[in-house]
Amino acid sequence: MNTAWQFNLAPWVVAVAAVFVGASVWFFFRSLKREGATRSHKFLHSIRLLAALMVAGTLLRPERVATIQNSEQPRVAVLWDASGSMQTQDVLVEENQTPVRRAEWLANQVAAEFWKPLQARYQVSALPFSPVPDPATGASVEDMAEAGTDLDQPLSALPKQYSDLRAVILLSDGDWNRGKSPVTAATLLAQRDIPVFTVAVGASRYLPDIELLSVVAPTYGLINERISVMVTLQNRLNREVRSTLSIASPTGAVVSTKPITLPPMGQTQEMVVLTPQEEGDGEFKVSLPVEAEETFKENNEKPFRLAVRKETLKVLVIDSQPRWEFRYLRNALMRDPGVSVNTILYHPQLGMGAGIGYLNEFPPNKEDLQGYDVIFIGDVGIDGQLTKENCTMIKGLVEQQASGLIFLPGPLGRQRTLAETDLADLLPVETDFAKSIGMASSVEAHLDLTFRGRDHWLTMLATDPAANQVVWKGLPGFYWYAPVLKAKPGTEVLAVHQMARNDHGRIPLLVTKNQGNGKVLYMGTDSAWRWRKGVEDTYHYRFWGQVVRWMSHQRHLAQEEGMRFFYNPENPRRGEKIRLNTTVMDKLGVPLSTGQVTITLTAPSGTTETIDLTTENAEWGLRQGEFTPREGGTYQVAISCPSIERKLQTKLEVTIPSIEKVGLPAQPAILKEIAAITNGKSGTTNDLATLLSQINLLPEPKLQEQRTRLWCDPWWGGTLLALLVIYWVGRKVVGLA
Repeated sequence: MNTAWQFNLAPWVVAVAAVFVGASVWFFFRSLKREGATRSHKFLHSIRLLAALMVAGTLLRPERVATIQNSEQPRVAVLWDASGSMQTQDVLVEENQTPVRRAEWLANQVAAEFWKPLQARYQVSALPFSPVPDPATGASVEDMAEAGTDLDQPLSALPKQYSDLRAVILLSDGDWNRGKSPVTAATLLAQRDIPVFTVAVGASRYLPDIELLSVVAPTYGLINERISVMVTLQNRLNREVRSTLSIASPTGAVVSTKPITLPPMGQTQEMVVLTPQEEGDGEFKVSLPVEAEETFKENNEKPFRLAVRKETLKVLVIDSQPRWEFRYLRNALMRDPGVSVNTILYHPQLGMGAGIGYLNEFPPNKEDLQGYDVIFIGDVGIDGQLTKENCTMIKGLVEQQASGLIFLPGPLGRQRTLAETDLADLLPVETDFAKSIGMASSVEAHLDLTFRGRDHWLTMLATDPAANQVVWKGLPGFYWYAPVLKAKPGTEVLAVHQMARNDHGRIPLLVTKNQGNGKVLYMGTDSAWRWRKGVEDTYHYRFWGQVVRWMSHQRHLAQEEGMRFFYNPENPRRGEKIRLNTTVMDKLGVPLSTGQVTITLTAPSGTTETIDLTTENAEWGLRQGEFTPREGGTYQVAISCPSIERKLQTKLEVTIPSIEKVGLPAQPAILKEIAAITNGKSGTTNDLATLLSQINLLPEPKLQEQRTRLWCDPWWGGTLLALLVIYWVGRKVVGLA
């Protein structure tokens, strides 16, 4: 170690310091002559002179510089990515060979100690970062799903861990999703002259493949019900692919197939329809045959869970005249094997309608009404037909017990009187019955699906959005529509008038919204029956069957005699708040207003949580609670009401959001940026040997300097202050002013 002193020798600084020292010496002798030259006086003035000399020395900013030669070899740190995205299989070891997984390529390189060419000159430390937790260590599924990639933390920790660090080798796919930007750590390393050499592991573009990206399906379905499963596929081949999507039941039997055509290098959505014939709760599987040139064979299938039950949906249809819309709607529902229909017809001349399924009056009590899953309100009002009390009961049924409500206005305009009832809040559109009871025309008009309506389960009459739009364009039109002004906030407009518009845009005629726990649909035309032209029941029956099932779906998530359980969202994720709803009926079918209802949820790990539900609406027996799942997987749900011995058991599926994505291309851009900031180099897996040779050519590290800045050292300042205190106190002691 060599030591030297450095000073600020700028001429003006030296001149100021010299003048200050000269003045201090002059004051020293002048003070001795004027105040006396006793021993105590000489001591005090010497202290003052010493302090002045220290001040003059401070002006020169003296620094003690020690240079240290490191006797040990400098160090190279090797950081290699062990995160979940490294399971992507896209590393081409040799031309025309099957690619290997990124993690496998890295494991082979680490096992072979690829850094051996550096060991003659450097010490080497190899460290993994962002490892996926090992289940053998007790890691949970959540830990594995939420393990992400942090590039900043391992890079910024290296200088603190190794004082002799000369360079860093970073092997990763660059896909960071946790922590701060790695640019921060790269800047820190650049300031210390530590270059980072990066190796991008993985292909920067998608390899040839067909991937089944997602499957969206309801959590339950009914026997003989058409269940629509939406499948999203990605074709990364440079050619059109004609293939067949299939759905297999839990037993492995194929229950539905659909021929499909995938455009080259494009993404598409397909709807596959299955009609289950057997009850049960199990895992169905959507699959696509593997093409010869596909890189990944395992991503052509995806499971989904579906509970199939045998239930009959109960529907109430209310109208004032047997118009065509009423007749064909009632026929469609009565011929549906999964639907039980009751009808109320307030005929103005003939009185109440009579016959199979007809009711003599509106259900007078809540216990009579609460059994209905869906209610159709046609061209009726409160002018001698429904009462305000009836409307209040309907609103309670929808909001509290998750039933569906469908408004089907007609040319008599009787629904205008509903504005004076509680049903006015449920109407998803604003109407103007004061000016007109509807718009009639001799020219046929059509419904035009909105972007949202093209793939909505309620409006899907074909098996994919493009074909669905074609079907709707070809349906027979209508000659009358209701006086709609605009859709209310918070609604979904599924279809609009093909041509008619006002100040708010095109007239919305098929609108839906969530209301409390239930759903509401408004259809502003009365000509859906005309869709039978040339195709008979095909689209008319399908549409209304889908409407009934879609609107009652939430209500039937789980039920036993006298008890229903429904929750929102239907497909919850870990950490997401779930609203739990339960309706309980007593032995006579009357909504239970008293008594404790509890829900016990058993997590996949076996831990349990019990929630006492609070009464949200005593009139309808609705109890509510909230639950935030801490785990992913299948929860066992047990609901009990001890006072009337009601019990219900079901399951709740909770998905786990995964941060790490397998199958995405590598991100070499961020690795190149890190290398550029630190004056390092970047390359691919084929450039590893070249990068090692460049590290061997790095110049010797600069000598380390240790600077002791005497002029700003606390001890220097403390000594100067102590001298001044001694001088000042000493003057008082000896009697000097």
